[in-house]
Amino acid sequence: MSHAMRHHWLLLGACGWVLLILMFASKFINLNFRVPDDYGGKSDLLGWTDSALKHTRAHTPTHTRAHTHTPTAREPEPEHRPPSAGPSAGGERELQDWRPVAARRLQLLSSVCGNASLANLTHTPVSRFVLDRIFVCDKHKILFCQTPKVGNTQWKKVLIVLNGAFSTVEEIPENLVHDHEKNGLPRLSSMSEEGIQHRLSSYFKFFIVRDPFERLISAFKDKFVSNPRFEPWYKHHIGPAIVRKLDRQFGDHVIHWLSFAELCAPCEIRYSVVGHHETLERDAPFILQSAGIQRLVSYPTIPPGITRYNRTKVLRYFSGISKRDARRLYARYHGDFSLFGYPRPHFLLD
Repeated sequence: MSHAMRHHWLLLGACGWVLLILMFASKFINLNFRVPDDYGGKSDLLGWTDSALKHTRAHTPTHTRAHTHTPTAREPEPEHRPPSAGPSAGGERELQDWRPVAARRLQLLSSVCGNASLANLTHTPVSRFVLDRIFVCDKHKILFCQTPKVGNTQWKKVLIVLNGAFSTVEEIPENLVHDHEKNGLPRLSSMSEEGIQHRLSSYFKFFIVRDPFERLISAFKDKFVSNPRFEPWYKHHIGPAIVRKLDRQFGDHVIHWLSFAELCAPCEIRYSVVGHHETLERDAPFILQSAGIQRLVSYPTIPPGITRYNRTKVLRYFSGISKRDARRLYARYHGDFSLFGYPRPHFLLD
């Protein structure tokens, strides 16, 4: 079998496995999750138990109370177009211009969270698993929910600088970023219940999202194609199981296939800003300014074109996937597509 054909079959199997694993995600309890970050570095150990902590709604999100129906048709979000401004071009006028974009995202999030027909795809309890995803900077009252494959390493560097261990993000050793015993970034799950509720109700909170299908491709490439740290494990254990279509529970690495809604509970936690990977050049300076830290730290330089949505790449990786399977995959991530305004990929589904 040719190398290209092998990748096609593996991706086809991976999509089926993702659907299977997510159907049984609720069964992954009392397991330890060894979670690798986005772009290399040491993995961190997470715990997920089925004894969810009490919902932390001291400040009840307005979008959990809204029950407006989500529009059935949306015009393409203008913020998904490649931005013309670079990461260092966050002037005051440009940041003010970006404020309506950020507000529309939160408004859409509120509307979709109130759509009862999507509740099973958008509402997630604020469990220990979710709290494990959220990093805390008490010094500047910031919470950051980490989501895989959207450049989280860089945001963790920003928080490390804010905590005072380093002066700039460039000084931080890569191996330290992912060493959560030494990098000084506490998780919200380590706080008392009272402390959790206080921080969720009063701190600046943000996370980053990405087109769901392109994020799956990024995870597939990283874990099955070119990851020097985990490729052998995936290649020799996960890969063959996918091809054989075995019904097994690979809890250690399920995190990369969960939806953003399952990772960060955006319908239960009232986030201040939801950034988009596709417009990170504009979102990064806006987040820094909104959190009041723009004079204290800079977001690392973003390589040209790395955040831009690549339809050609999506078509190439899905070329071996039947429309039926693509529709099943879309149905599973329909919540993320709707919550964050990503257009339906009709070129794959119709």
